[in-house]
Amino acid sequence: MSDVNPLNIAEINSLARDEFVRVIGPVFEHSPWIAEATWAKRPFASVDILHRALCETVQNAEEEKQLALIRAHPDLVGRAALAGALTRESTSEQASAGLGKLTPEEIETFQRSNAAYREKFGFPFVICARLNKKEAILNGFRVRLNHSREQEIKMELAEIGKIAWLRLKDSVSE
Repeated sequence: MSDVNPLNIAEINSLARDEFVRVIGPVFEHSPWIAEATWAKRPFASVDILHRALCETVQNAEEEKQLALIRAHPDLVGRAALAGALTRESTSEQASAGLGKLTPEEIETFQRSNAAYREKFGFPFVICARLNKKEAILNGFRVRLNHSREQEIKMELAEIGKIAWLRLKDSVSE
């Protein structure tokens, strides 16, 4: 997250609410409400426990808030990515999956897959790009398009939890 050394868990625990939200908020794409709601659960004994508390906040949120979190994520290889308008984290994550160097045909395949997924579920396809490569992501579209909306909401929140874990590990040390 940050270009400086990560804060340790003791430093995270000592942050005032606004500072905690500034540091931890970007762990969840455009959703600082998660960090804000989790701040009161301090102190956290470890980064893992902080992550669990953040994910519990998401799991316990109303479905509308969960859907807003899902919808805060960009399409993979979508307009924002092609225009260079993603967050620094999303740009890096998509690049690590090999999505920054696609052929025009591959871009078209991603865009068709994104459109089919959004049409069926009403939100973007979310997958932890840092843990996948383009072939696995494209296969994920094929498999997950057969799921129910309820299955996909659970799957999306699980993938967002993985993304948050990796982002958290980038910004907080033990």
